[in-house]
Amino acid sequence: MSEEPARGEGSSPARAGEAARQLIRRTRQVTRRKLPAEEKIRIVLEGIRGEVAVSELCRREGIHPTIYSKWLKDFMEAGKGRLRGDTRREATSEEVRQLREENERLKQLVAELSLANLTLQKSLF
Repeated sequence: MSEEPARGEGSSPARAGEAARQLIRRTRQVTRRKLPAEEKIRIVLEGIRGEVAVSELCRREGIHPTIYSKWLKDFMEAGKGRLRGDTRREATSEEVRQLREENERLKQLVAELSLANLTLQKSLF
């Protein structure tokens, strides 16, 4: 008798290998750490200070050196933009929604005041 594991109809080693790769990819995506901006800044500043080698810093923090390089580049670009006086930033969808609601309220208020003013002017003449 053979010791091979039973496979379903139509399955092949290639399909099993692809399924395993997809499972690994999904697991990595789910388990990937999502560090807050403050942590990223702390790590980048520690690397800039140069008290510890970047490779050692990355090993200690559990990040890949290319991730550190990306964070450093983003940090420097943000700093350059801020020094140029560029204070524009992307609004979140919640901020956009709140601004639209406020805009509608203000438009309604202007319309009501205009109508009240017009009514008052007509009653005076």
